[in-house]
Amino acid sequence: MLNWRDPRNPLAGGAERVTHAYLRGLVQRGHEVTWFANEFDGGDPAEVVDGIDVIRGGGKFTAWMAARKWHATQKPFDLVIDQHHGIPWYAPIWCTDKCVAYIHEVLGPIWKAFYPWPLSRIGSWQEGLTLRQYRDVPFWTASTYTRDLLHEQGIDSVTQIPYGVDTRALETLPEKELDEPLQLITVSRLAPNKQVDHAIAALWSLLGEHEVEAKLKIVGQGQEEPALRRLVAELKVEEHVEFCGPLPEAEKDAALRDAHFLLHTSLREGWGLNVIEANALGTPAIVYPTPGLVESTLHRQTGLVTDEESPTALAAMIADVQCHDGAYQDWRIAARNRAKEFHWDQVLPAACDQLEAWANGDEMDWDDDDDESDIDDDDE
Repeated sequence: MLNWRDPRNPLAGGAERVTHAYLRGLVQRGHEVTWFANEFDGGDPAEVVDGIDVIRGGGKFTAWMAARKWHATQKPFDLVIDQHHGIPWYAPIWCTDKCVAYIHEVLGPIWKAFYPWPLSRIGSWQEGLTLRQYRDVPFWTASTYTRDLLHEQGIDSVTQIPYGVDTRALETLPEKELDEPLQLITVSRLAPNKQVDHAIAALWSLLGEHEVEAKLKIVGQGQEEPALRRLVAELKVEEHVEFCGPLPEAEKDAALRDAHFLLHTSLREGWGLNVIEANALGTPAIVYPTPGLVESTLHRQTGLVTDEESPTALAAMIADVQCHDGAYQDWRIAARNRAKEFHWDQVLPAACDQLEAWANGDEMDWDDDDDESDIDDDDE
């Protein structure tokens, strides 16, 4: 696995959690697995994590060269997975082993969220060029939107494998009425593309314009935290916002279970793992109508999708849900039931079968573009 972050990287997020799970599943089947990742301050050059050999070298723009140099000293691999996050590892160019490309999302507009012009334009241009260069490489993604976008880029072989979650769905849902103050939560890296500031602005609108009492917990850390704290102070909502930082899994689950809604206002997502985690604990999500999130949240079935990507629309939708307490309870049950299908126990066997098939040079006997396939089976 070639991926810029490994599980011990302080900036590791959802992509690393699912990557870790897939690789851990392969280790449990008796395979030898190596994860090559970027260096980070305090990280050892090599260590073993859950049976996975983690090797670190290079930085954001040089790690692929370090990987190439390291790979040249190793015996051949049965499969090399080149994970894309805007910038690939170019493995099909420098390695003769069988390669597949793993991508969560085509970044597109996300380049503008992280970089000013002209860097954003250059990044977007090279991403499109790269995808065209990879058109003969099998791709693997979780999102229907990303799959279709890759097809539009001329890539024929795209296999859709869903993400899994470790969170087990509750057998019995605790009572939770839509009483004020509404308990809202966001769980994500505090990065520009996550747009957590929209959730804060929606809370301000909810308290003022809609006169609805609410609290917001912000779980996560990242470069945007100072700016988000300034926004909270400017809007004078300090008493209603709690910055929790990164929480241990048990504490994060407790916070999700206690919330009325998870808010997800990301510019674009490969899927939205925390939506399913919240759902498993009986908490619906209210999300923006963006790629990935409209797949993880089924509108008015397992949660709500706003009409537009704005704090105003988000606040209006939150304020309106109090008129639909009965529907809210139905969403909780449907969300919990659907989340059961995405536990790793359900996802991992077929995912590992596919990775083994690629390593063996075999083809799976199901159609990778068929939404009714064994792997790509959601209850739409």
